[in-house]
Amino acid sequence: MCDDITADAEQAALTAKGLSRRDFAVLGAAASLAACASTVEGSGPALSESTVRITTPDGTADAFFVHPAKGRHPGVILWPDIAGLREAKMAMARRLAASGYAVLAVNQYFRGGPAPVLASFAEWRTPEGQAKLRPMIAQINPETIARDSAAYVAFLDGQRAVDTRRKIGAQGYCMGGAMAIRTAAAVPGRVGAVASFHGGGLASDKPDSPHLLLPGSKARYLIAVGRNDDARDPGEKDRFGAAAAAAGRPAEIEVYPADHGWCVPDTPIYDAAQADRAWQRLLALYAQL
Repeated sequence: MCDDITADAEQAALTAKGLSRRDFAVLGAAASLAACASTVEGSGPALSESTVRITTPDGTADAFFVHPAKGRHPGVILWPDIAGLREAKMAMARRLAASGYAVLAVNQYFRGGPAPVLASFAEWRTPEGQAKLRPMIAQINPETIARDSAAYVAFLDGQRAVDTRRKIGAQGYCMGGAMAIRTAAAVPGRVGAVASFHGGGLASDKPDSPHLLLPGSKARYLIAVGRNDDARDPGEKDRFGAAAAAAGRPAEIEVYPADHGWCVPDTPIYDAAQADRAWQRLLALYAQL
């Protein structure tokens, strides 16, 4: 995930558009974010949003919390991709909130500093951006994710905007896909739906692979796979599907005709049509919360 294979696909996409990485950083990301924002403006309820501080066993985490200004709604935890919480993820959180959800977009790197750690995905592809994130990534492991997840669920359950009679959703992109699955295992009584978009390492041979946690969860799963991720390890989706079936957990697993990163509007690989199709499947999943 987000490795050299993905970088090659991103470069090919930029070349096809006649853009350099520098061009995209200036023009492409802004245009994509504008398109994402346009899906919110005038298409749903008025929203309330704020940066919040959440007490965790490892310190105070910052996050972006957005929800309809009136009423109570199902809570959702949004785990960002490797570039972290930034305007692109906030735009995606607003879009989901406009569909009737109370969305907590988290900063998985809070141990290293407040968001945004990187301003855009383009910054991740620079040596400076990667050097900045390496020590922060090293601070994240299955145990920290479980602790953070419990704190995020507790935060949502304490908010007036959250309907605690309904289950919570968890969704993640790239590295966030595995984090969303771990969230369901960390708080099985509250997390009822999980979505992974071009997630990596969901069903490996490691003893702490996320798919091994499915028996301890009570969630439904949406696993949207990038075609280049599937080409690299075509057996991963089958291993995940077999684990879900053995655990009795409903799982929709599909390889999309798009490459890793296609759902995120500030990546070079963003595919608006396929991103919207995945978004509609997300809304169908969350309708069952």
